[in-house]
Amino acid sequence: MRLIDSHAHLDDRAFGKDRAAVIARAFAEDIGIVTIGSDLRSSREAVRLAERHRRIWATVGVHPHDAKHVDGAVLGELGELAKHGEAVAIGEIGLDYYRDLSPRDVQRRAFREQLELARGVDLPICLHNRESTDDLLAILREAGDAHRGVVHSFLGDAELAQKFLDLGLHLGIGGPVTYPKNGALREAVKVVSLERLLVETDSPYLTPVPYRGRRNEPSYVAYVAEEIARLKGLDPEDVARRTTENAARLFELKL
Repeated sequence: MRLIDSHAHLDDRAFGKDRAAVIARAFAEDIGIVTIGSDLRSSREAVRLAERHRRIWATVGVHPHDAKHVDGAVLGELGELAKHGEAVAIGEIGLDYYRDLSPRDVQRRAFREQLELARGVDLPICLHNRESTDDLLAILREAGDAHRGVVHSFLGDAELAQKFLDLGLHLGIGGPVTYPKNGALREAVKVVSLERLLVETDSPYLTPVPYRGRRNEPSYVAYVAEEIARLKGLDPEDVARRTTENAARLFELKL
């Protein structure tokens, strides 16, 4: 497999009219996809998509936007979904203090509960962090000093990158690395070891150059890999191979 898009939302309604074609374009480019659960509905759909396609895998979890809906029943169903053979991580979980669509104390509670779920089912985590870094790091450190997982759509500088790396986490790099104004992120990518990087699209969001402003899709992950290669002075095929190996190792994928 040439590349793995480690974070896409294939269930999103933006793909409602041509989901099959979007998936086919990715497969034609030899790109596998980790499709992300962000609530119970999308977690169920992620598992269903993974059941139907050998090169799609699922995560299950509740995004901080919907943390107010997390209760014992939701956690119970997530636990059952997580036991499915196609589920490779718990996520997208974390904190979002930008939109604050769930109260912050509720977000923190749901995050802790899903970290505990991940430990219980022995799966890595897929983390969301928006304007919540201090609390996110505090909860991760409270839970332990070593984690398996990825910080999705990492947008920080080299100093913040190191803090996450010190906790054992990988960094998910997406379309924003292709935006010229994201200098701090681009400098971080230059210095972080390639062994700790994954490539992603977050499609249908965060479309890379040269398609910025249009709907994103998994086949565009190649532009992310090419920009990482340019920044690090490496061959794009080497970046593709090594980030694919990273994703396969972290998520224990059967390629």
